[in-house]
Amino acid sequence: MAPLPKRLFAELLGTFWLVLGGCGSAVLAAGFPDLGIGFLGVALAFGLTVLTMAYAIGHISGCHLNPAVTIGLWSGGRFPAKEIAPYVIAQVIGAIIAAGVILLIAGDKEGFTLAANGLAVNGYGTLSPGGYGLTAGLITEIVLTFGFLIVILGATDRRAPAGFAPIAIGLALTLIHLISIPVTNTSVNPARSTGPALLVGGLALQQLWLFWVAPIIGAVIAGFAYRGLAGEEKN
Repeated sequence: MAPLPKRLFAELLGTFWLVLGGCGSAVLAAGFPDLGIGFLGVALAFGLTVLTMAYAIGHISGCHLNPAVTIGLWSGGRFPAKEIAPYVIAQVIGAIIAAGVILLIAGDKEGFTLAANGLAVNGYGTLSPGGYGLTAGLITEIVLTFGFLIVILGATDRRAPAGFAPIAIGLALTLIHLISIPVTNTSVNPARSTGPALLVGGLALQQLWLFWVAPIIGAVIAGFAYRGLAGEEKN
């Protein structure tokens, strides 16, 4: 594993790529007339960002790109507690920079306004694409983050087939988005939620708490569950 400063830069870069690719596809390409990729394309875009970065920086930082993943790996005995805060800070910075780049690009189009979902913010109630409420959003984010971490922990287990983890993880994130874009616009990643919410402000920022609390709960439960299921021992 690389020295901590290099790992932190890799996490910043990787999270930047995730938010730029995922949220950028939602803002710039999802509804484009005639050629729009739709929410199916957005789901695939998020999965591809993780898959590509896992191969690019997985050997440097582990390619977490997500505070919930970092915390889930800690609860699964795979990551030291003392490095959680630096990783999370790097991830959030990367997400904020990416949201800023998306805003610069989108804002150059005539008629663009930074409305409620202008940067693919996450939310419930009036911010939910399908009009789902707080309870649905909370359950969705906890359960899907739990599932995401189980896939990550299983695919990266030393007993799993080598070299295929990025594919499994990328496809898992795609599946998660196919399920939950209508509910919360899909977070399962507090950094991904924070970047757009900070720039949009208002209700998106008020609802941001859910997209920290729920993914972290799901990730922590998954970490302990996988240790019990697979007999993982803390390093």
